[in-house]
Amino acid sequence: MSYFSDLGLAEPLLRALETKGYSDPTPIQQQAIPALLEGRDILGIAQTGTGKTAAFSLPSLHRLAANPKARMNASCRMLVLSPTRELAAQIAENMRGYAKYLNLSVQCIFGGVPVGKQARALTSGVDILVATPGRLLDLIDQRALTLRNVEIFVLDEADQMMDLGFIVPLKRVANMLPKERQSLFFSATMPKAIADLGKQFINNPVRVEVAPQSTTVERVEQYVTQLNQGEKQALLSLSLRVGLADGKIDRALVFTRTKHGADRVVRHLVSAGVQAAAIHGNKSQPQRTAALNAFRQGSTPVLVATDIAARGIDVTGVSHVFNFEMPNVAEQYVHRIGRTARAGADGIAISYVAPDERDYLRDIERLTKIKLFPQALPQDFLKLAAQLPALSRKPQELEQDARRDARDARGRGGPAARGQGGRSGGANKNRSTGGQARDGQSRDQYVRNDRIAADRKATAVRGPVFNPLGDVPQDGNRPDAERRPAAPHRDAARPARPHGDRPQGDRPFGQMPRGDRPQGDRPRTDRPHGDRPRGDRPQSDRPQGDRRPQGDRPRGDRPQGDRPQGPRRQGGGGPRRG
Repeated sequence: MSYFSDLGLAEPLLRALETKGYSDPTPIQQQAIPALLEGRDILGIAQTGTGKTAAFSLPSLHRLAANPKARMNASCRMLVLSPTRELAAQIAENMRGYAKYLNLSVQCIFGGVPVGKQARALTSGVDILVATPGRLLDLIDQRALTLRNVEIFVLDEADQMMDLGFIVPLKRVANMLPKERQSLFFSATMPKAIADLGKQFINNPVRVEVAPQSTTVERVEQYVTQLNQGEKQALLSLSLRVGLADGKIDRALVFTRTKHGADRVVRHLVSAGVQAAAIHGNKSQPQRTAALNAFRQGSTPVLVATDIAARGIDVTGVSHVFNFEMPNVAEQYVHRIGRTARAGADGIAISYVAPDERDYLRDIERLTKIKLFPQALPQDFLKLAAQLPALSRKPQELEQDARRDARDARGRGGPAARGQGGRSGGANKNRSTGGQARDGQSRDQYVRNDRIAADRKATAVRGPVFNPLGDVPQDGNRPDAERRPAAPHRDAARPARPHGDRPQGDRPFGQMPRGDRPQGDRPRTDRPHGDRPRGDRPQSDRPQGDRRPQGDRPRGDRPQGDRPQGPRRQGGGGPRRG
């Protein structure tokens, strides 16, 4: 089967494919489409850029069009779950193109935008719904959507779902889906944890695997440059400025491990004369959409992204991928470099590896079974780097960047962080928490936070250690004056100041006056603690016989001794007192 017409797809779908310029199916499309047209479940394993979206969209649209049904209110016939907003929007856009000549509606829902508008769009029902798990459950909890009429369920990028901690939401969705349905389960990698998750969604599936598990794209040339952490920014700025100027770089994706790191890289690139934009979880949805559109159109040739946001980036013409910071989970490297060499094109991936990232590099080479080709620093690198314009930064911003760099260095260099660079260690540990991580931060981020807290505790400035026992003898014969030692450090730390007529409300609580005398001049050790007077009369001269002893105190009008001692009346209590 060399043409889509040989696969038995409906004529409107073939016309839409011809409009897009597609003629030959990819290997995963050749294997998956016939099985899906028969109604079988699919377990698909394919690296990014191999045509997975068309592989599940075309046969699903064919089945829905062949069996038309009236739309049910707040319902859908096909549900596609995606881990990120950008990927969900991309899938919906592609499916609208494939269904261009079909009477099928496509809606996309995700977070970051008002939920009310999305709920109103689902009121009359929809044929195909593409969603992220969080917003999907929000609409279900608001009774704006039901899943009881789903005929086809697609879970795309299942491994990324697990990395983001979506395991609990996915189980909730699985319990809401009808038993009689067709399920499609796609993932770029298939470790044991992903396979176990697939058993909850698919039944007797057809396994489709078009590439060895966790291998990289064959058409990507992969290089590595060993350098210090502080030299990465200068090398990236020089490489992009020269490559864009001579036309060797068309569009470039730069990957960082943190959101703050992505923003810092963009600031340096812009100061060096390179048009760049950042896309990550701290950006609003309009900002992310604008940056991605500018990158697609070519007005912004460099896009700096974190791993999470990059899952939805399917842009033709990406010639280079730069790993500014190495991923702590080896599988992420496969997804990163898969952004280039798409649709039959070639690509180049360049990784910058600092000394504390060499363990990550070894894990990647062990997983991909490919040795990255070493690339030396350019000649006169230090001289060229010194010619780059200095970035104008405020002192507090420089201090913040220094603290973040120190935290990142501790997170990369620790044994707990390095231990997650294996085949699926970091991802599995994060999945076991059941929580949802933010913007691609795996369990390494939590380990790093714990280490930061421990470091702060170890380096915190401490005052005098309080010992409640000290050298006080335990026989109880020590005078009170000796038991309460003087505190000269308090007087030294608190300067004396007269209060005068200063309003009470303007004075801090710890400096409130005591009488008419300034607080700083008040003696603290002139007399023993036990002989301190109480009021205007010394405590020792206070008479003790002014009041009758407690045992002779009267109770009302009758002496206490005449009080009856018999049993109390039930429910009435004792005799009434005066």
